[in-house]
Amino acid sequence: MRHFRQLTPERRSALFHREPIEFTSDAPASTLAVALGATLYSPATRPALADDVLKQAARGVVSMVLCLEDSIADAEVPAAEDNLVRQLCELADRIPDRVAEDELPLLFVRVREPGQITALVRRLGAAVRLLSGFVLPKFTEDHSVPFLEALTDAEAACGRRLFAMPVLESPELLHRETRTQALTGISRTLDKYRERVLALRLGVTDFCAAYGLRRTPEMTAYDVQIVASVIADVVNVLGRADGTGFTVTGPVWEYFRPQERMFKPQLRQSPFLSSRAEDVRAALIEHDLDGLLREIELDRANGLLGKTCIHPSHVAPVHALSIVSHEEFCDATDVLRPERGGGGVLRSAYTNKMNEVKPHRAWAERTLLRGEVFGVAREGVSFVELLAAGVK
Repeated sequence: MRHFRQLTPERRSALFHREPIEFTSDAPASTLAVALGATLYSPATRPALADDVLKQAARGVVSMVLCLEDSIADAEVPAAEDNLVRQLCELADRIPDRVAEDELPLLFVRVREPGQITALVRRLGAAVRLLSGFVLPKFTEDHSVPFLEALTDAEAACGRRLFAMPVLESPELLHRETRTQALTGISRTLDKYRERVLALRLGVTDFCAAYGLRRTPEMTAYDVQIVASVIADVVNVLGRADGTGFTVTGPVWEYFRPQERMFKPQLRQSPFLSSRAEDVRAALIEHDLDGLLREIELDRANGLLGKTCIHPSHVAPVHALSIVSHEEFCDATDVLRPERGGGGVLRSAYTNKMNEVKPHRAWAERTLLRGEVFGVAREGVSFVELLAAGVK
């Protein structure tokens, strides 16, 4: 699989200084965690789930979560499990060889209870080869161990590597008086099962629900101070760049417009028929994407990578803003030159900033890894062009 593989080779060549690498579901966890990008959630009750997966793969989706938890009603769970097994078995029959299999998104199942993990793996049989792991809800030290033990048992039973993606969404994490203890316990558990944990996901909707809050399309998660404080503490404890941290993904954006295709002609025309940035900005605002774009930028500024998505129209903005700019690439490359190992300060290649070798090293390493997975834009290629290319 590969980010932006929905583009023609000629289009990729025109946009990228360095094109995204190809990778498989067997790639190192460090690569897959970065490659998750816009993780698209879909209720497991959808009657054409197999077709949905293939359709989203063709549109450039690289990771999907098939949900058995909050997106469906309690009474729907048994039918949703049956549908999930049936649809994945059908998909496995339609994807008979490994080459075709690696063109599918990384697939995860969001479960409610530990027993669902082992039961689903058993019921899937050979079709389990399509799964990359499970999303674990309401992750705390006390609640999480049965899920992780079930995942370990399921992996041993099927002989396939299965990752965990814990969701941090419990009240203990939100409330000030229990937050430190909760984070410390989560950190202990994650460290014990480190090789099984791919990335951490933030349940910001649940955080807001605890206080009866809901942000508007004009507000980002960082405008809701109680939520922003949790994100900061999660990154502080669990997202460190010293080798002890994990990839933490951005929170869900709840808003979208059903008339998704109305946006595409405006966006496609703006970079090529008008040089006015305000035309593009107006199109973004009109389609409720302005808030999403600001939140994605703030995600990265605050140490988050990738994003939970509930609508296909969110995928292209997340991926476009994940591409490393030519300027970022030049800065990161300069910082990591072998001759700079002793430290020091240098002027950037774009002559607009200071690059300090030792403090900027971790940033540079993360930037180049992101550049491998999402690509590096050509000099002069704008975000609008990258976004337009990703809208299909």
